[in-house]
Amino acid sequence: MAFPRSRIAKLSVVLLQNLTNKPIKQTQLPPNSQALFDLNILNKHNHSHNSFSGLRQYHDGRPRGPLWRGKKLIGKEALFVILGLKRFKDEEEKLDKFIKTHVLRLLKMDMIAVLTELERQEEVSLATKVFQIIQKQDWYNPDVYLYKDLIIALTRSGKMDQAMKLWEAMRSENLFPDSQMYTELIRGFLRDGSPGDAMNIYEDMKKSPDPPEELPFRILLKGLLPHPLLRNRVKQDYEELFPEKHVYDPPEEIFGVR
Repeated sequence: MAFPRSRIAKLSVVLLQNLTNKPIKQTQLPPNSQALFDLNILNKHNHSHNSFSGLRQYHDGRPRGPLWRGKKLIGKEALFVILGLKRFKDEEEKLDKFIKTHVLRLLKMDMIAVLTELERQEEVSLATKVFQIIQKQDWYNPDVYLYKDLIIALTRSGKMDQAMKLWEAMRSENLFPDSQMYTELIRGFLRDGSPGDAMNIYEDMKKSPDPPEELPFRILLKGLLPHPLLRNRVKQDYEELFPEKHVYDPPEEIFGVR
C-alpha cells in the first residue's frame, strides 16, 4: 500500500513527538527541503523492503552454485553408478557384481564422468578400478590426461605406491608427464618423508623436453632444507636456469647443520 508523501511527513512528526514525549512544533519546510525529506523516507522504505525480499528469496531451499551445475553435467546413470560404487566399496563380492551389471553398461562419456567425479571426491581406490575398466574398453586410446588426473588424485591422497605404478604404466604407453605431474609427485614424496624418491622424479624432470618451470624447484628447495647436500644440487640447477631469482637460505643452526 502506497502512502502520499504529505501523509508520510505528518506521520514522521507524530512519531518523533511520541519518542521524545515533548511537544514538537511543526514547522513549514521550504519546498525543496520538504521534497528531499519525503524522498529520503521513501528510499529508506524501499531499501528495507528490497533487503527483506532478497533475503526471503535467497533462503528458498534450492541447491545452487557449482554443486548444482556440476550434477547437471553428469547423467542419471552415471550418478547412480557413483552412489552404487561408494555403497559397496567395502564389500568386494557385491562391488564386483555391481560393476558387471552396471558399470560395464555405461557409455564412454558416462564412464569417464564417473572416473572424474570419483577423483574429485577423493575416492581414489574406486577411481583406480574404473580406470582399469576403461583401459579394457574397445574405444580406449592411451590418454595422458586420464593418467594425469588419477596420478595427481592418488598423490594427494598419500598413495604414492599406487601413483608410481600408474606412472610406470603411463610411461610404458609412451606417454610423457607435464610439469604439474612432476610437481605433485615431488610434493607427495617430500610429504611422505622420501626425499630420495623426490630426487629421482626431479632427475627425470630434468630430461623432459618441456621448458622448466619454477614451482617444482621451489618445492624442492623448501622440502630439502633438512638435507643440505641434496638441496645444494637443486639450488645450483635453479640458479643456472633462473639467474634473476633469489634463493633464501635460512641459518644452518635451525636444522642442526654444521
